[in-house]
Amino acid sequence: MTPTRVVLVEDHDMVAEAMTLAMDRADDIEIVARAHSIATAVASVAAHAPDVVLLDRRLPDGDAIESIGALTRSGARVLVLTGEATSSVAARVAEAGGAGLLLKSAGLGELEDAVRRVADGEAVFGAEFLAGVLNRLTGRTPSASLTTRERQALGLIADGVSTAEVATRLGIAHNTARNHVQRVLEKLGARSKLEAVAIARREGLLD
Repeated sequence: MTPTRVVLVEDHDMVAEAMTLAMDRADDIEIVARAHSIATAVASVAAHAPDVVLLDRRLPDGDAIESIGALTRSGARVLVLTGEATSSVAARVAEAGGAGLLLKSAGLGELEDAVRRVADGEAVFGAEFLAGVLNRLTGRTPSASLTTRERQALGLIADGVSTAEVATRLGIAHNTARNHVQRVLEKLGARSKLEAVAIARREGLLD
């Protein structure tokens, strides 16, 4: 049997070495190259034509989800690895053309199984992410998951106000405002207020 050819994109040496050792024990999976960044990942995929790309989400040169389109042009299927995620992040992966999302807390056996399933053409998303993925792919937005207060906080964030000013304008405690802002970021799969606003505008959540 021809093994599944994998390019591993991971900038942490210990994590990469553990994954490589696990894959090396599997007769049907072969790590053909390792990359440390988005740029080297694109070059490695072009050079080795893998079946699957194991892609760490957070790399030194950016959010790797944005590179999925470039990585899949040669026919490779992309499985994103991340330390933490929300359904919105999973939906972004699916929308970008990714074949799955797996938490790094998963066991190595689960990782091997996910690689096999992705190589076989399956989409591999955890049950906790499926709602967000399906909503995005069917054209529904995350607006329904935002509470009234969270939508109000999002509008104020878009106006460029601070968390303290969000609290003042909404007449709530600073800690409560901070929690609202954090939940908005989590639900939209954003790492910053600026990214949250960009995602919200793209999704039509802001005028």
